[in-house]
Amino acid sequence: MKRILRIAGLVLLGLLVISTFVFLWQKSRPKVVTYKIEATTKGNIEKRTVATGKVEPRNEILIKPQMSGIIAEVYKEAGDKVQAGDIIARIQVVPDMVNLSSAESRVQRAQLAADQSRSNYERDKKLYENEVISREEFEKVELQYRNDQEELRAANDNLSLVRTGITQSSASTSNTLVRSTVSGTILDVPVKVGNSVIQSNNFNDGTTVASVANLSDMLFVGKIDETEVGKLSVGMPMEITIGAIQDRRIPATLEYVSPKGVEESGAILFEMKAALKLPSDVFIRAGYSANADIILDQRTDVLTIPESSLEFSGDSAFVYLVRNEKPQAFDRHPVKIGLSDGINIEVTEGLKENDQIRGTEIIEEKKN
Repeated sequence: MKRILRIAGLVLLGLLVISTFVFLWQKSRPKVVTYKIEATTKGNIEKRTVATGKVEPRNEILIKPQMSGIIAEVYKEAGDKVQAGDIIARIQVVPDMVNLSSAESRVQRAQLAADQSRSNYERDKKLYENEVISREEFEKVELQYRNDQEELRAANDNLSLVRTGITQSSASTSNTLVRSTVSGTILDVPVKVGNSVIQSNNFNDGTTVASVANLSDMLFVGKIDETEVGKLSVGMPMEITIGAIQDRRIPATLEYVSPKGVEESGAILFEMKAALKLPSDVFIRAGYSANADIILDQRTDVLTIPESSLEFSGDSAFVYLVRNEKPQAFDRHPVKIGLSDGINIEVTEGLKENDQIRGTEIIEEKKN
């Protein structure tokens, strides 16, 4: 039994030794490094950057009431199209008790004066007809009568205005009717029936009843890093991609670059705006998140090579020209380079079209 165990142990030891030698032999096998062969070609190089932002209307107008009160009716809702002058809501005035009392008192005084002047007018009219008083005296009484009647009408209009915000003569153009000041689409109606609203004055901005914008005139508003803002210029073309609209690239033109940057998360960013050229079959909502693909620089019909085939040494760039394909042999050759798009790069000197150069490595095991 001991002999069998000894033999088994020796066998296991021998297998261990053999496997170790096999492993070391495999590790020591020479490997052949081969390279992909690339050819210089003519092509276009574009250097691009991407700015993130959102789509907004060029002008979003906030509609505010011309008097304070309570929303009595709302005639429009978000998404409705309106023309300038269309009624959006109606306000019910909550009268100030001091002003109301003053207005009622004015009406009473005007009524008393009007009653008295009417009596004087009717009496003097008969006297004038009987030639008891002169025409001049009668005209003075008549003028006073008409003035008192006008004052009574004005006092009643003022009382109506204090109570309800409208008068009989101005019911159709009353300040209680909140109207759109521009034509466009209603983006939001943040008030409901029963909400209190205040008019805009020197002490506050007033309550927004609705916001209106023209959705056919849209802007991309985004931010770009300080390292690239110097390459932007007004009028540059760009393409806008919107996350909510798949597989559509909307052309745009850069209109504005902020002269002042702001710091965000340790980076200095500059605001930019670009006008969208909206196709007729696309409806874009305000607030969509979007990206702007901007061409910072471009070269057309230039000599290009893969950027991965370059080797850098200090300020110089080199490629390896193919001297022999099998077995592979290369010669180090200096070149001058230009614009890069991150994948391909322009070669300005040192190569000509269809030159073969060394590309990326391909590692293969040497076969016996």
